[in-house]
Order: sequence, then C-alpha cells, then structure tokens
Amino acid sequence: MNFDEIIDRQGTHSSKWDKMEPIYGVPANTGIAMWVADMDFRPPAVVQDALQSMLDHGIYGYFGDDREYLNAIQWWMDNRHGWKIDPEWVFTTHGLVNGTAMCVDAFTNPGDGVVLFTPVYHAFARIITASGRKVVECEMVNNNGRYELDFEAYDAQMNGDESMLVFCSPHNPGGRVWTKAELEQVAAFAKRHDLVLVSDEIHHDLTMPGCHHTPMALIDGIEDRLVMMTATTKTFNIAGCHSGNVIIADQKLRSIFAQRMAAMGLSPNSFGLVMATAAYSQQGAAWVDELVIYLDGNRKMFDATINAIPGLESMPLESTYLAWVDFKNTGMKQSEVTSRIEKTAKIAANHGASFGKGGESFMRFNIATPRTRVEEACARLRDAFKDLQ
Repeated sequence: MNFDEIIDRQGTHSSKWDKMEPIYGVPANTGIAMWVADMDFRPPAVVQDALQSMLDHGIYGYFGDDREYLNAIQWWMDNRHGWKIDPEWVFTTHGLVNGTAMCVDAFTNPGDGVVLFTPVYHAFARIITASGRKVVECEMVNNNGRYELDFEAYDAQMNGDESMLVFCSPHNPGGRVWTKAELEQVAAFAKRHDLVLVSDEIHHDLTMPGCHHTPMALIDGIEDRLVMMTATTKTFNIAGCHSGNVIIADQKLRSIFAQRMAAMGLSPNSFGLVMATAAYSQQGAAWVDELVIYLDGNRKMFDATINAIPGLESMPLESTYLAWVDFKNTGMKQSEVTSRIEKTAKIAANHGASFGKGGESFMRFNIATPRTRVEEACARLRDAFKDLQ
C-alpha cells in the first residue's frame, strides 16, 4: 500500500475537505484539512476488490444470509483482540454514532444522567442532549500530559439520577490506551452506581507499537451491564459506509436492544456488510499492520515539531491518529491560537472546547494523511508560532 500517495478529495462530497472552508474559513485551494476523523488513504485492496465484485454483478438487492459477515467479526475479535464472541451477540447499526444513540434510547429514560469522562468525542454529548438526557461531565486529570481518572471525585459527583456511562477506549481525543487496572476501576465505578457501561472501542485496532489494548469485555464481572461497540470504519477508512456493531453478551440487555432496533426498523446496507466482511481478513490485517507503522512515523514527526515550539505540548499518542495539542502555556487567548492555526497556517483542526470540560486549551489534529502533507503542516505551524521560538 502506498500511503504516500496524494489523493485529491476536493469536490468528492468529502466532509473533511469540502466543508473546511465554509466551517473554518480555511481556503479550499491552499488549506490542509486535519479535523474530521477519516484518513486520506484508500482502504486495502481486498475491500476495493469486494466492491468491484458487487459492481460487476450489477444488482443491488436486499442483503440476506449474514453468516459470513458475522464469522468475519468473530474471527477478527478473537485473532486481533483475544476476545471470543458469539455471532448472536452482534447488532449492526448505522455507524457507532447511531449505535451510541440507540444505546441511550434503549437503556435510559428522558431526564437521566449519562456520564462522560471529559474531554471526549464530541458526538456523545450532542446525542445525549438531543435525546433529552443530561450530560454528566466528569473531568479527567491531566497529569503531566497524560490523562488519568479520578474516581473519588467522580463518586462525589453522582447524585443517583445517572443510568449510563459512555466510555471511550482507546480514548479520543487524548489517545490513551487504558491499562487493565484502569478498566477494572471503570467497571467498578459502573457497578457502584448501577450504570449501563457502553464501551466505544472504534479505535481499538489503531494502537501504536508497544501499546496493547484490552477490550472491556475481558474485564471480569461486568457482563451484565456491558455494551461493546466496534467497527471497521475507522480501522479501514470506510466511514462512509456507516456500519458499526453493538455487541451485547448479556441476554437481558440484548433483548432490550433488539426490541428498540425492531421498533425503529433499522437494518444495515449491503455495501457496509460486504466491505466489513472483506476487511476483517488476513489481507486486511496485514494492511492494518502497515498502516500503524506509517501512522507511528507521522506521529513522531508531528510531535517532534509541536514539542519543539515553546508553550505547545502534544499529548503522547498511544492510539488513534488524532494528535491532541495543548496551547495553554503560550499565554495566548484561545481565539488567538485558533486564528494563527486557521488564518496563518491555513489548517482546519478541531477546537478543543467542543470535547467538553478540560478541552478548552487544546486543538485536535488528524495526522492520517500522506507524510509530505504532515511535513507541510509542521512547517506552517512552526511559522505561525515563530515568535515563541
């Protein structure tokens, strides 16, 4: 796979590139899109070949017999994550934002509190609020550039109205891969406060060399309240197929979720199922291994540049391809920081405040793009903050 190939995505209905100028004011012809969490790489050939086979056949009817698809998920989770699942546990949703919304709908009531460890993926709070539930923000501790969880403080925040915890593992935007001991603490917290624990593990395949992700499902004693969420979409850059999996081992929780799925008439599209089946394969696994090595190279380059600029700090990235950069030690107002990034450097990056409490001084940069583009972004950021150097 040639991850260095520059592929022009403008004019292709790309949210990341075609909405950069109207949202951020970053010019389409000279700007660099580093906001939306999709990659500027084509998926592996095995996925492209599966789609080509569909096109060659030329009939796009209703999808039937999903055994191959479910077997591929089962194989992937076992072989890549040491997690054995039963195909009967799997529900396919319209992506994991939809999966999160379905969990909120199925397992909570209007007015309930839903706990988030912030800063965290911004779609969670948006969904919770839109559904008439309350966002309960439990701010993480930033300990010398590493997020940690303070359960003593979180216990004190709970008032009994909370019914769910949505947990991001690995963490977006901080890039943390949680240790098994930390996951055990999360599980204990959910049990103490009788919370359904929804573990969003969409980035679980994208861990940097030397880092190991443990699925929450491997933590003892949590099965009766655990909902796992996984997808091929981030791993293989096929987010447009809007396909994700909600995996529920507990029969009671599974029955509740199945009822809501049936009531809403949800079913997956055939393109997503075909792409996922192809991706979860030996060929797909080899591609991911190459991808992670490439992303690690981008990470090292980007972090070296950022951390050499006085006042800027890039949080060590253990997973994902999303660099989380703190600007608080520049002494600048955040409006000045964003102006330099968007107007001077002409880079579109996510504003940290949108990720909740604790994110106010940060910006999130997507580094899953050809290395020459990362190099250019680094040069522009050095220039935009040259007065600090």
